[in-house]
Amino acid sequence: MKHHSTNKSIFIIFLLIPLAAGALSALFTGNMSGSYASFTKPSFAPPGILFPIIWTILYLLMGVSSYIVAQSDHPDKLLALRTYFIQLFFNFMWSILFFGLSNYLQIPYLFWCIFAAILNFAVYLLN
Repeated sequence: MKHHSTNKSIFIIFLLIPLAAGALSALFTGNMSGSYASFTKPSFAPPGILFPIIWTILYLLMGVSSYIVAQSDHPDKLLALRTYFIQLFFNFMWSILFFGLSNYLQIPYLFWCIFAAILNFAVYLLN
């Protein structure tokens, strides 16, 4: 039974990682809709309201697919996960770079929170 609950917990963690990256990126950049609305955009640009909806769906799909990869026995699993986390990092940084360079001061806090969350999860799994 513990194995099943552990897999469920790991699945939830894999779902939350990209969602947290997106949410924290949005938090660090503040209200992007005002900045984005003021930009000159091409005619095919969707309305700004669609971006959070689409990104949420994409982050959920990223979480599910990364969990599937993590559970596989494929010999390139670690390379795939490493590549995934690198792209997720760049995805996270893009909004900060594009919309709010001054928010870099919050990044050490973010890394500390991530470390604390991982530490707590590891203690939970071990106990």
